[in-house]
Amino acid sequence: MEFLVNIKLRWSENMDPDFKNKIIKEERAHAAELIKQGHLVRMWRVPCRFENWGIWRAKDATELHDIITGLPANPWMHDVTVHPLAKHAVDPTPYNA
Repeated sequence: MEFLVNIKLRWSENMDPDFKNKIIKEERAHAAELIKQGHLVRMWRVPCRFENWGIWRAKDATELHDIITGLPANPWMHDVTVHPLAKHAVDPTPYNA
């Protein structure tokens, strides 16, 4: 099953820069694993904001919840919006989820 996910981050105001960099490195390494596992399909940054949109794959909403809440930056995700996606008859891309 595919999901369109919007994640907005809000870092702590007085966050130690070294700790923030550690979380960012952990997040990127974790994302690389999720890509290998087929869960993270595409990711776009929203320019000038700590926000992204992504296409995620999971067997169901519960698995997606576990994946998203397991992200290293999850404590700083102040707004996550999830849209389940369904196949459309005129989608030009082969559907393999």
